[in-house]
Amino acid sequence: MDAARLIVATRHALDRARDVGDLIAEAWQAQALAEAVGGHLALHGDPAFRSAALSLCEAGGRACGALQRPAGVRAAAPVRAARLSGVRDPRAVLRGLLAVLGEVVVALVAAVCATEDEELYWQCIDAVDAADESKDRVRALLGVCDGLSPGGDTG
Repeated sequence: MDAARLIVATRHALDRARDVGDLIAEAWQAQALAEAVGGHLALHGDPAFRSAALSLCEAGGRACGALQRPAGVRAAAPVRAARLSGVRDPRAVLRGLLAVLGEVVVALVAAVCATEDEELYWQCIDAVDAADESKDRVRALLGVCDGLSPGGDTG
């Protein structure tokens, strides 16, 4: 599945998150998508992408490792990013990924303000920090992408 469709699916799932546990699970899914997109662009994208794309892949991977997927049905959901088959328009995908990571941050900040559970509070704070790091990596990759001539499909 193209990365743009996975971003749309992630946005819809984030909109449907009913509680903090669902929200953290969706933050994890967004980070897995960042890792997958970065890895795909590093392997199949323009050679100029490699360093910045690997940096995004590593940031997403670190975030997935650091975020605890909550127990329950949502945590058992399949990793959406595993269905990534291509990135047709890297610029559009990176802009979409930046937007969804921003939406994750906004939702997590709202959850932080509403929760009284200290463990959930710190999970949200960790997820915000991770999403901010991934957003920085996406911006760097967009900068590289914007410096190149228009490109096509990367897989």
